[in-house]
Amino acid sequence: MAMDTAHRRYILRTAAFMTGYVAINMAAIGGAFDDRAEPGSWLLGLAVAAPVAGQLWATLALMRDADEFVRAVTAKRFIIASGLAMAIASAWGFVELYARAPHISAAMVYPLFWGLYGVVTPFVRTTRA
Repeated sequence: MAMDTAHRRYILRTAAFMTGYVAINMAAIGGAFDDRAEPGSWLLGLAVAAPVAGQLWATLALMRDADEFVRAVTAKRFIIASGLAMAIASAWGFVELYARAPHISAAMVYPLFWGLYGVVTPFVRTTRA
């Protein structure tokens, strides 16, 4: 099955945005930003958030450029993964509040969402409810 132009663009955009996301986070894990001052720490946070916004844009662009079926299936997967990620994040937040569970950064919602997107994808193969 040949890959259409919309999917090729999506893969290239995803690779570009995720390369930036991984590079910034790997540098941070390696200690490159340990001595950052106040304005630099805000810029670092925004720099890591930029590829996240870019990846979301890339997904919306895929939905815009793809045919009706791909658009509908992608939207359905996106909605299910978003709902599951919000439910899990909310549940964990309440467990943190009431049961003193260890804190997990809100930044983990993004990889949680994409992990769930990957999990639901094989099961959501139709536009039917």
